[in-house]
Amino acid sequence: MFYVYIMTNKRNGTLYTGHTDDIYDRAHQHKTGQFPGFSKKYGCTRLVWFEGHDSREDAFIRERRKKNWRRRWKLELIEKDNPNWLDIYQLPVWPLPKGNVYSDLRRDAIRGDTGSRFSSG
Repeated sequence: MFYVYIMTNKRNGTLYTGHTDDIYDRAHQHKTGQFPGFSKKYGCTRLVWFEGHDSREDAFIRERRKKNWRRRWKLELIEKDNPNWLDIYQLPVWPLPKGNVYSDLRRDAIRGDTGSRFSSG
């Protein structure tokens, strides 16, 4: 599976769009600043949106199209799937189930207080 994703530094903040074949590892790389460049410079460490594709070529084409999107369109895309701008990397599942299954996690994530409960070692 291949992914197109959006990272940010905060709600309605700077947006970085990329593609990868390992969404978890790539989000971790952004969080730890392993690569110099735009996302590191602007602190884009929160994974707020992603979608899967069957081929690397499809993901690459979609990423390039999204990079040309107006900012407003990207914000609407994030708001549709992730209205609280939760850091998906920190969550045990995505999307979170409706209702109260993870009500405490949802509350903490909205506050930005997920700690290290779900991050890799």
